[in-house]
Amino acid sequence: MSLLEGKKALIFGIANHRSIGWAIAQSLASQGAQLAFTYQDRMEKYVKELAAKIPGTVTFPCDVQYDDQIDEAFAKTAEVFNGELDILVHSVAFAPASELENPFVQTTRAGFHTALDISAYSLIALARRAAPMMQARGGGSIVSLTYLASERVMPKYNVMAVAKAALECSTRYLAYELGEHNIRVNAISAGPLNTLAARGISGFTGFRNQAAQVAPLRRNIEQSEVGDTALFLCSDLARGITGEVLFVDAGYNIMGA
Repeated sequence: MSLLEGKKALIFGIANHRSIGWAIAQSLASQGAQLAFTYQDRMEKYVKELAAKIPGTVTFPCDVQYDDQIDEAFAKTAEVFNGELDILVHSVAFAPASELENPFVQTTRAGFHTALDISAYSLIALARRAAPMMQARGGGSIVSLTYLASERVMPKYNVMAVAKAALECSTRYLAYELGEHNIRVNAISAGPLNTLAARGISGFTGFRNQAAQVAPLRRNIEQSEVGDTALFLCSDLARGITGEVLFVDAGYNIMGA
């Protein structure tokens, strides 16, 4: 029997075929999960094209900055999944380009608010709405994506690093509060991947090359490795794991430089 046979998953944050969210979707689908994707209006075409590659996948518009759109997305999810949900994937992050280009000390109030709202608060907003649907299934799994810059200085990651630190802290508090309902909340800290978001960070290519040289496995990771880790966290194989940040970075995080 497949690991996720009969499970229902809602994925936020797919932008194109390079997205980590898409890699996770493929891994979940390979083990029998029924999927739903959300998309921002500007990404509708790309997300729907990807959804068509996995039979039975449905899509809804949603910008996580707006509570009414989140409410509508969950209402549609409840309609499609009969009020039940097993898996929530949060692969959402954004900061204005200027906040990643200018020195961190020049971070603006508006830029800080935008980065923290979209990249961190949205996890809380989504978890709050997912929880009742997961309780109807006797529990569930929530997975988000983070990065080592939450712990160490990565030049030009700037306010996004602060947002990832907030996301990881939120993961622990959500895990504590939702644990009594058998809802597990974890984060995956992925190594540098060539995604749309990563391309907006100055010096990304150089850092990716350096990571491959320093990491114990002497290589960079692939999107599919993050997808399969999410599959593990969303399955009963990880039923005793919650509140954790699991590194998938070829071991880079254990090195001193």
